[in-house]
This record gives sequence, C-alpha cells and structure tokens, in this order.
Amino acid sequence: MKAGIICFTEHGVLLAEQLVNGLAAHGILCEAWLKKKEYRSALPVKVAFLEGTLSEWTAEQFRSKDLLIFIGSTGIAVRSIAPYVQSKKTDPAVIVVDEQGRHAISLLSGHIGGANELTLLVAELTGAEPVITTATDLHGKFAVDAFAARRNLYMDSMPAAKEIAAALVDNLKVGMWSAFPVTGVIPPELDTEGEEPLGFSIDVQKTSPFEKTLHLVPKAVVLGIGCKRGTERAVIRELVEEVLEVNGIFRESICKIASIDLKKDETGILELAESYQVPFLTYPAEELKKAVCEDGFAESAFVESVTGVGNICERSALLAAGVQKLLIPKTARNGVTVAAAVMDLTICMED
Repeated sequence: MKAGIICFTEHGVLLAEQLVNGLAAHGILCEAWLKKKEYRSALPVKVAFLEGTLSEWTAEQFRSKDLLIFIGSTGIAVRSIAPYVQSKKTDPAVIVVDEQGRHAISLLSGHIGGANELTLLVAELTGAEPVITTATDLHGKFAVDAFAARRNLYMDSMPAAKEIAAALVDNLKVGMWSAFPVTGVIPPELDTEGEEPLGFSIDVQKTSPFEKTLHLVPKAVVLGIGCKRGTERAVIRELVEEVLEVNGIFRESICKIASIDLKKDETGILELAESYQVPFLTYPAEELKKAVCEDGFAESAFVESVTGVGNICERSALLAAGVQKLLIPKTARNGVTVAAAVMDLTICMED
C-alpha cells in the first residue's frame, strides 16, 4: 500500500513525520509534503516542500496512491478531492487529521478503500480520536462492502450493496449463500437458510439464490488455454468469453491463465493475460502429464504428437488451480482450446 501525506503548518510537519515512520512499520510506504514556502528549522528528511499546486498534488495522489492523508482542515481536504472523486470501487482512502492531532476523520472510501480501518491505525499512531461515520460501523452491523474488499471479492452491484447496508441498519435480516466452505462466526443478522428476499452469494458463477442477489466474486478461476501458433488475442478472447458466458462464470473471477511451456511466448495469450491483469503460467509436457482429472481428459493424439501431451488446456488449468476437478471441460474452435478449474477456497468470516 502507498500513501501520500500533505501538511500545511510546522506542527503538521511533526505529525507527518510521525505518520511516515509509524505507517512504514505497518508496511505502508509513505511520502509527505509541506505546502509552505519555508520552515523555521531544517525540514525533516522524510518531508519535502510541495512543488506545484495542491490541486496538482491531489490529482497525482488519486492516481498513484491507495491512501491520502490531509493534516489540516476538513474543508481543505473536501475542496481538494472534490474534482477527482469518481467511484466507491476505485477512489483511494482519504483521512483528515487536524494539525493538533486531536481527531482522525475517515473522509472517503471508508469500507472498500479501507479508510475506516486505516483511520483507527492513524489514531493509534498519533493519539487522535478516530471519527468514523458510516452507519453499519456506528450500529455495529456487518458491512458487506468492507467484507468484500478485505477478501478481494468483486461486487457486481453497488446499488445492491447499499440496499443490503440499509436493510442491516434497519435491523432486517439479509441472506447469505456461499459456494465455498465458510469458517468463523457468521453475524446473527445474516441468514444462511436462503429464505430472505435480499442477500448476497459468494461464487464464481452467477448464482442468484435470493430475489435480489448481490454477487461477491472471488478471483479463483484458472483458465487453461491452447492455440495454434500466431493466433490473435481477439480470436482467443472471443472463445474465452463465450465459454464464460455459456457457463455463467464471472470474468472477474479469473485469477490465472495457464498453458504448456511451448506457449510461453505466445503473443495472443500473453496479451489476453495482460488485458485481464492476471499471471500467465506455463508447464512442460512432462509436468502436464502428472495432472489428474476426476472425469478423465479429452485427449488428442495429434496434439500429443506435436507437444508431447494429449491435452493442454484441461491439464494446465488443473495444475495451476491445484485441484482434480474441472469447472469447464475443453471447448475448441478456430484452433483455440479453453478449459477452466476453480481453486480450493475457504471464506473466513472473521478478520
């Protein structure tokens, strides 16, 4: 995680230095600036004079940082970030600390961006009083967006997430269903019997067990891909997305792409992995032969004669996922083969 800190007074510099050191101890890489022309003594080595305008600084921090801390007034922070606020899903966490270090305020992205938890940390480091205003936190209720963010689960609908939060604050029960094993204590406001009209599912597939379902999607699907040399990304992607759609799989669930090592420099697959922002793993034929499938493999004598193994997509998907059961068996078209497997995953309800 990366953080940017801006301060405006000499006392603010002391707080900024304190936060840079304290947050670094928690694995947060910080940079700090003073928006002032001069400083009475030598400026601490970890705080720099701000070059340029506050607006330019804020724009750059929104683009490059996960956390922004304003040591000053809430008004300055609000006016500074207003032009750059876009979405709860993408905005960084923003915290305001008054220059006396009395209050630390979670201002933006309290749940998904983690500002609420980070505010508690900032308060602990500075001795400030944490100020958190999100309703679920004030009422001590389960916060579905924070739950999803901490587990890297994709949420398919912010309106549904807001509706769930509102229902919980109003002391209504919300349904919960998971395709994966669940550990830990399930909050009493969540109903796992599937009888509520509003709820959320945890699955890589578009399962809708409730009348209105929020889908929380783990990154757990591994795609195994084979193709003729030189196949363009568009051709590979067309089959991949058709296979996902037919099988009701969220594209956001993809966590890896795998193939044989003969394809390690296959441009079309490399470009597809880059566009999905997932790693591309390859295995030698001898390693692929060690894969085990509960239902057997769709082998090809021709493929084996060329590559040394009779099936690439299914075997590579299973190896990369570390499982023995396919989610989607081989589909072939236009010289491309695609299969998919789901990694073993456990959902922990407790942080």
